[in-house]
Amino acid sequence: MTPSLQTDGSLLLLAPAKLNLFLEILGKRPDGYHELSTLMVAINLCDEIIFRPHRAEILLSCDTPELAVGAENLVVKAAQLLRRSTGCQDGVAIHLRKKIPWAAGLGGGSSDAAATLLGLNRLWKLNLSVVELKELGSQLGSDVPFFLGENAAWCTGRGEILEPLPARIPLHLLLLKPASGCDTAAVYRNLKLPPNPRSGQNLREAFVVGDARRLAAEMFNRLQESAFEMNSEIQAILAELSRTSALGCLMSGSGSSLFAVAEDESHSERLAAELQNQKLPAGTRWWRVRSL
Repeated sequence: MTPSLQTDGSLLLLAPAKLNLFLEILGKRPDGYHELSTLMVAINLCDEIIFRPHRAEILLSCDTPELAVGAENLVVKAAQLLRRSTGCQDGVAIHLRKKIPWAAGLGGGSSDAAATLLGLNRLWKLNLSVVELKELGSQLGSDVPFFLGENAAWCTGRGEILEPLPARIPLHLLLLKPASGCDTAAVYRNLKLPPNPRSGQNLREAFVVGDARRLAAEMFNRLQESAFEMNSEIQAILAELSRTSALGCLMSGSGSSLFAVAEDESHSERLAAELQNQKLPAGTRWWRVRSL
């Protein structure tokens, strides 16, 4: 995420969504969070966030009326945290153009928060380092540090400990989101912890060498079974995807979005054509995307 200066003096940032190609839950931590291991990749489905100086107030507007724009929004929380931690008294008017669906396991709120830290660090001339921004980001959410510089990373702890991974080629995918969402807390409450957690080493190796077929065979999400029990639309979409030529399909994060892996760009085009003939639940949206 690199801030782009607009002709009117405002800053524009693109905040990307993420997918979890692997997600294992290792256990419950004393602090109430879950210990996990996951491979996250950013994709080219992005929210757009515009920052303009505005006296001493923090104002947020959004083109999606259903989205709350008050103190509960992570964008507002990020701006307030940055002011408290630096003593800055400047204000900002932020406008969010929402492209990433929420309650979908795509990290849209976390990405917006990360973009806010980056954008205001520049707008307010705070000169904080990426390391300092990541420390602040971890106070807002486990996924926020990922969006402050990584396109792909192996994440451990509660998700905030990052090991960047190089990607040889972009992944081409179809992303699907049913009309209904998933409540992250409820999905975790319904989770059955494994006695023997899976290792993601084979998937990591496949990702680094750019072997999409092997990667698709190794994908895994421990939360998928829990989400399936709570949302029948996810199961229905996965059943339809399994009838296509996709190399593999998986739910991202705590749901409710799913993605299908293609061999390459031309295969993703064929998958999109196949999808037109599938009986998806009413209200399902889908996109052709690629990893960054």
